[in-house]
Amino acid sequence: MSVNVAIALAGREWVRFIRQPQRVLGSIGQPLLFWLFLGSGFSPSFKPPGMGEISYLEYFYPGALLMMLLFAGVFSCITVIEDRDQGFLQSVLAAPVARFSIVAGKVGGAALIALFQCLILLVAAPMVGLVPSLGGAGLLLLGLIVASVGFTALGFGIAWGMNSTSGFHAVMMVFLMPLWMLSGALFPTAGAPLWLEAVMLINPVSHALTLIRAPFYADVPQLFSNGGYLTALAVAGLWAVLCLAFSLWRVGRVEKGI
Repeated sequence: MSVNVAIALAGREWVRFIRQPQRVLGSIGQPLLFWLFLGSGFSPSFKPPGMGEISYLEYFYPGALLMMLLFAGVFSCITVIEDRDQGFLQSVLAAPVARFSIVAGKVGGAALIALFQCLILLVAAPMVGLVPSLGGAGLLLLGLIVASVGFTALGFGIAWGMNSTSGFHAVMMVFLMPLWMLSGALFPTAGAPLWLEAVMLINPVSHALTLIRAPFYADVPQLFSNGGYLTALAVAGLWAVLCLAFSLWRVGRVEKGI
C-alpha cells in the first residue's frame, strides 16, 4: 500500500469538508437538534428498567454521537459519486496505485472527519454528568474509531457502485438508519419485544454503541473484566474489518463505465 497516496486522498477529503460549511452545519446540527429536542421531550417520562434515575438526555447522548458518525459517513461517501462524475476517480484507478490505498485514503479521511465532529459534541458531555476517566476517554475514542470505520467503510462500498447521490441517500436511509435505530440508541434493549430484542442483539451497531456508552460509566479495569464489553469489542471490531473487506472487494472489481 502506498502510504503517500492514502494520506493524499484523506487530506483531500478534509479540504473538501472544510470548504463546505453547509455540510459541516448539517452533519453536526441534525444530531445535536435530535439530542436536545428528543432528550428534553422524553426525559420526564423516561423510566428505563434496571437503569436507575437517568434522564433521556443522558441516555440518548451516546446515541447522538453514533448518529453523528452515521451522518458523517453518509456525507463523506457521497464524494465517491462526485469524484466519478468529475473524472477524478477514473484518474486514480488508471494510476499504478494499490486498491487498498484508495480504500484507506477515502475511508480514513471520512473517519477522521467524523471523529472531529464528535469531539465538538463531546464538549457537551459534562452538561449531562458524563465525564469519563482518563482511561475511559481512551476507550471512548477507540469505540468512536471502530464505529466510524464501520459506517464509512460500509457507506463507501455501497457508494462505489452508485451513479446518483439521490439514489445513494435513499439506500442509506433505508439501510443504515435502521441499523442505528435498532442499536439501543433510541430506547434500551431491555423491555423491548422479544423479536425486537433479538434483532438488536445481533445488530453489530448495538455493540459499537456499547463501546461508546460503557466508558462513560466504568474505568479500564472494570471494562476489561466485563464479558459484555469484551464481546462488544470483538463483534464491533469484526464488523469494521468486514466492512473494510467489502469496500476493498468492491474497488477490486472492474466496474463497467469506470
